[in-house]
Amino acid sequence: MADNIEEKVIMTPKCKTATSTTLVVERKVVEAEASDKIHVAGGDHTGIIINKEQVYENGVTEPCHAQLEFRVYLVSAANGSHTREARALRFWFKPQMTPGERPHEAQAFFRELVSPQDFPKDYVGFIKKIIKLMQHKYLQLKILEIELRQEGTGTPPPESNGVISTFIEESAANQTPVISEQRVLDMIENAYPNPLTVDDFITAGKWSKVEVKDALEALEEKGLTRAMSDGLYIRQHSVDTQVVKQMPQLCSSRQPSIAIITALYCEKQAVDAMMDNQETFVRYTTVGESNVYTLGTIGAHRVVTTKLPSVGRTREAMTAAGNTTTRLLGTFQKVEYVFLVGVGGGVPHYTDYERHVRLGDVVVSTPAADLTDKSVYVFCEKAERNEKGGWDYEVKPYKPDSFLLQDIALRLMRSHAHWDSYVNEGLDRLRGVPGRWEAPVGGSDRLTMDVGNGAFIEVSHPAPSGDQVDRGGLRVHCAPVAGGRAVSCAGEARAAFAAHARARAYDCELDAVLDSVKGNRKDCFVSIRGISDYRDGTRGKEWQPHAALAAAAVMKAIVAAMDPPTD
Repeated sequence: MADNIEEKVIMTPKCKTATSTTLVVERKVVEAEASDKIHVAGGDHTGIIINKEQVYENGVTEPCHAQLEFRVYLVSAANGSHTREARALRFWFKPQMTPGERPHEAQAFFRELVSPQDFPKDYVGFIKKIIKLMQHKYLQLKILEIELRQEGTGTPPPESNGVISTFIEESAANQTPVISEQRVLDMIENAYPNPLTVDDFITAGKWSKVEVKDALEALEEKGLTRAMSDGLYIRQHSVDTQVVKQMPQLCSSRQPSIAIITALYCEKQAVDAMMDNQETFVRYTTVGESNVYTLGTIGAHRVVTTKLPSVGRTREAMTAAGNTTTRLLGTFQKVEYVFLVGVGGGVPHYTDYERHVRLGDVVVSTPAADLTDKSVYVFCEKAERNEKGGWDYEVKPYKPDSFLLQDIALRLMRSHAHWDSYVNEGLDRLRGVPGRWEAPVGGSDRLTMDVGNGAFIEVSHPAPSGDQVDRGGLRVHCAPVAGGRAVSCAGEARAAFAAHARARAYDCELDAVLDSVKGNRKDCFVSIRGISDYRDGTRGKEWQPHAALAAAAVMKAIVAAMDPPTD
């Protein structure tokens, strides 16, 4: 009998309605005796008890330590009808686990539960995996309450036959390459300040010459593009520009001390909206890279902004990004501070509101508080599974010699700076400029998780708990930023590397820019990412303009908090 008095994992139904079921899985030291209402498992399942009592209270009065909710899309094998089901998990841990560790443990449990390698496709498998994880691995988890709630109409799927319906993410793979004015404009903006020829569009888009010319003429009539000599097409700036063969000489008082580098056209528009006394110079070339520089002021500081002609991992894009940065820093030799400002992909935390990054938030690259390595940007060149089931990484870490900009960002964040005033100022200045600069409304911020085979589940955003407060307005996070296609768009590797580096955002691979910044001995730099998607920022077209504006607003707040230049 003594062998039965030990810690067991017990599953008990708590309550049931026509559309919902709530179960409790609890770790208890009990003496197990089988009966018509108690099933004591044996064999491989020894240590598990199924309690068939219909009414149960777990006896816990304190609020749960962590919770999350997600949705699956069920298909009935009997009649093919679809049902959306919400599944909520509420966690209580043993007293030995500190409050700071609880959200991390809950998130780790959830990630393993919905791992693409063995995602449970039915009710029985789902509950069984929860019990097994709790029994063998998550030993500090005392109680887990599971609520299964059907939403919408339709015939409920049978418990043993329900399977996860695919929730397909929009991607380039399922988009037809039909020409449109917007696609042609996107190509022109991505290449800016490099001009494009008609042949460039035909080659890249597989479109006909007639289709391309019709789209270019329509864009020119709207004032969005203009034709140059020699059959070249360029984005028409919304502000006056001076076309020059080389940058004019600037007197000492007009030399900028701050450089701001952007990768997307909307990012440069947002940054320029934060400046006063603007002058824009463009140097076009049909060989090599063209350059665009906008000079102006932010507060007491002289600044210069530029846009990279292309980004990515092709040799041409990396060379262009590095060359553009080197030319910028060579042309404006009094630059002391470098800002990389633009959009990025957020790293969600499914159970902790404070660590959760969602669309419209901003991440400022600062060192992780709990790591001795003080890198602010970590680029992952390679990620491989090791024999222990973990990951091995090849990385390039970057850290400035001076953390002045990071220290200012932390100070502003802790004092709950009024970032929104700069956002509103930018909205006023961008009124009439094409683009949706306001934050999208409605249900566009949908958080999904890949569970393999092209299927996704939708996860609810965590809400504040305990002493956490939602202050409203723009949320800013200070944490490392990561890059590298090996991890940024790779599902499980993405989450694992973010946890490894403590990163809260990914960008579109700007390591070549930082190589140039470090190579030019610029000792004070920062990356500021407005969150436009949950990948690397390049897919969130709907959120990109507003996310870029949010990042630019945080940049301006940091610059405004810097000491005035002594020169």
